[in-house]
Amino acid sequence: MDETLLNPFAFHALVSIILLITITKWLSKSAKRKNSPPSPRRLPILGHLHRLSLLPHHDLHYMAKKHGPIMLIHFGSVPTLIASSAAAAAEIMKTNDLAFADRPDSSLFRRLLYDNKDVSVAPYGEYWRQLKSICVAQLLSNKRVQSFHSVRAEETEILIGKIGERTERVDLSRMFTQLTNDVVCRSAIGRKCGDGGEGERFLSILREFLEVLGTISIGDFVPCLSWIGRFNGFDKRVDRVAKEIDEFLECVIRERLEIPAEKAAAGENFLDILLDIYRNNSGGVSIDRDSIKAIILDVFAAGTDTTATVLEWAMSELLQHPTILKRLQNEVREVVKHGHNISDNNIERMHFLKAVMKETLRLHTPIPLLVPRVAREDVKIMGYEVSKGTMVMTNAWAIGRDPASWDDPESFNPDRFLNSSVDYKGVDFELIPFGAGRRGCPGTAFAMATNEFVLANLVHRFDWKLPSHSGELEMSERPGVAIRRRVPLLAIAVQCEVV
Repeated sequence: MDETLLNPFAFHALVSIILLITITKWLSKSAKRKNSPPSPRRLPILGHLHRLSLLPHHDLHYMAKKHGPIMLIHFGSVPTLIASSAAAAAEIMKTNDLAFADRPDSSLFRRLLYDNKDVSVAPYGEYWRQLKSICVAQLLSNKRVQSFHSVRAEETEILIGKIGERTERVDLSRMFTQLTNDVVCRSAIGRKCGDGGEGERFLSILREFLEVLGTISIGDFVPCLSWIGRFNGFDKRVDRVAKEIDEFLECVIRERLEIPAEKAAAGENFLDILLDIYRNNSGGVSIDRDSIKAIILDVFAAGTDTTATVLEWAMSELLQHPTILKRLQNEVREVVKHGHNISDNNIERMHFLKAVMKETLRLHTPIPLLVPRVAREDVKIMGYEVSKGTMVMTNAWAIGRDPASWDDPESFNPDRFLNSSVDYKGVDFELIPFGAGRRGCPGTAFAMATNEFVLANLVHRFDWKLPSHSGELEMSERPGVAIRRRVPLLAIAVQCEVV
């Protein structure tokens, strides 16, 4: 008799292999019976994690080209539906919006975002509905966004002054980051965060917060590997960042609460509005201190890096396309030719400016993979069965480059929007940089008011060109929560006379 049959270890290994093959075949047949979405082959334990690089929106885009606009992959043990077309996104965020209204539970988010008390990742339910109501009706309404015009104007004028002082090239990437930080800080807490030592420390920890927030916590997807976070120091780093963020926000809240309510300016900034709700339960809504901190942190996380990212890519594309830049300058200068203070009413008349912004959002979606959702029940998407508990990710970057929706999708062509009703507000699923449906971003108007105003002023006040030695502009991406340029954007500005 063969000796391997007498070896108990060999026998057990053989039985395990047979069982594995049997189970795999059974699961395969079961999947076919259930009509699951197409899925690439995966590894045990890791699933498809090994196929993802630091720019996963690219990897998922290439995989979707082979497997289709609806694709099932596995992040470790977590089944994840990837939507890569406008039709797929519409079925998730419109047709079945309620079924996908929840967020995945993440230990990383719980630790960084006050046990999911922020509007972005809070579980769907009454608490989330109250937060969303506060954001939409009181913090980020059109009226409130217009009330911050003076903040945008003052900070933009500071930016213009800094650029005008330079006789050589300027680092627009750094300047956009500073500008958006200052606009968001003044709108959120009533003062700049970069003023003084404590403010500088907060901006530093905020940058680290965004970096940590964009990191995959392997334990959420492969529980048996959760020890890695303790071993490599990641868990300790998360706890430190959360503690330092909380100390700063708690300090700001204490300072504000020490001001008597009758002397505090009503509704001057987001924090004042939230503290009024906290003190008085105004509007019939009750929130605690952690809720206030979580909402303010949401504003910082969603409003700083992403806004700077859009400005950075818009100027990059304009510098690469001088003819388009000249057309935009001509429009802006024509609209405001009788003075050089640009108003919100002026911007409403700048149709080519709005087309440039839309084309930038299409080609350079600031957060390419929208914040994930979770199926709250079994549901059918494009004929495929999706099980309750499946995580859902929408690749907005891939949708913006889908030939089924866009002619010549890799080219920067704002003209495509001049005679088109397609907008970024969550109704047209070919362009969803801010998401759509119940979990769409409530800060769209706030972000775009800054983007449009700053860009209009930049092309109005300066002529722009690339440094003569730069050659072709580097357009590769840097990983992060918001996908920014890999190298800073350097440009030469020549101040021009404004009539």
